[in-house]
Amino acid sequence: MLATDYPFMDIIGTMLVFFLWVMWFWTLIVVLSDVFSRQDIGGWAKAAWTLFALITPILGVLIYLISQGKGLADRRVNSIRDRQVQVDDHIRQVAASDGPATEIANAKQLLDSGTIDATEFEQLKRRALA
Repeated sequence: MLATDYPFMDIIGTMLVFFLWVMWFWTLIVVLSDVFSRQDIGGWAKAAWTLFALITPILGVLIYLISQGKGLADRRVNSIRDRQVQVDDHIRQVAASDGPATEIANAKQLLDSGTIDATEFEQLKRRALA
């Protein structure tokens, strides 16, 4: 019943309009997040770009992308690179620290070589896991 009242081409048209709206909204989010994350402009410039993008939506976003597009791309690349460096540093820091597994493995080597006995091994293991 519903299919007879809403032809296939109307469905395609509605989907196209919805897709374009989502695409514009996502572009607006990217532009506004770039405006607010910039360190090289002041509050008045941020307010002006925000008002321009909200009052004249399509024109404001397009003008920002045309005039600030290269800087936007550079800032995004630098942000991703900085985050990756932070993650890599954290991973190196965690990997370099001696964890419980390393301490237990060292205690097991001492037990196997006869330097410590089983009770001392259990004490070292409990201390490492605590």
